[in-house]
Amino acid sequence: MRIAGLIATIGISAALLLAFFGELPPIPGLGWTDRNLFFHVPMWFSMYSLMGISFFWSGSYLVKENLPKDTRAREGAILAAFFGLMGLFTGILWSRVTWAEALPDTDIQAWWGWDPKQTFALIALLMYGAYFVLRASVQEERLRARMAAVYNIIATLLVIPLTFFLPRYLGGLHPGSDGLPAFRTEDISPTHRLIFYTAAIGFIALAVWLWQLRVRLCQLQSYTTISRSPLDENA
Repeated sequence: MRIAGLIATIGISAALLLAFFGELPPIPGLGWTDRNLFFHVPMWFSMYSLMGISFFWSGSYLVKENLPKDTRAREGAILAAFFGLMGLFTGILWSRVTWAEALPDTDIQAWWGWDPKQTFALIALLMYGAYFVLRASVQEERLRARMAAVYNIIATLLVIPLTFFLPRYLGGLHPGSDGLPAFRTEDISPTHRLIFYTAAIGFIALAVWLWQLRVRLCQLQSYTTISRSPLDENA
């Protein structure tokens, strides 16, 4: 737990300092907005990492039912959805000041242009969010855990092609359309790449750290509930 927290602190702090106080060669057409590269994309990387953690524990639960495994899967899914929403939000802001710079704020197209990458990301998050609806609709604990595990595995397997593969071949304004790399070697400088990978490692470590903390909190709450005596409840 401490290792993930240390890596997150160092990685994110270093990325922030280098991004906002270092000299970066400009990326054509982006200007200062290129700094969002160090936040927007790592959010998605963090989401994928957390989905992988949640996927693993859901599969582990189906192999051998154990409710703490379901807790680990659930907490991973909660944080994955959070980082996915942050990725979508930072993407909306970035597109607003680049693709839709000429449009007024009152124009919905200024904030959402139905780019395939954005649209499929929204669809994927809505589909993944149904995991929580499913959990809330089933009362019996073990049945809920079993059904949630199955759905989580299916949803995670569908999120990858929806957010990564399909948008690459459907065109659009988003970097990486038409099957091309999102950022080619000639597009960004080695300094950009250094800061980007530092930020990505930092945010992934932050995601893992938050997951570990949430799981630990759930364990403490469970121990507190178990150790509570009937006398304490009547007091």
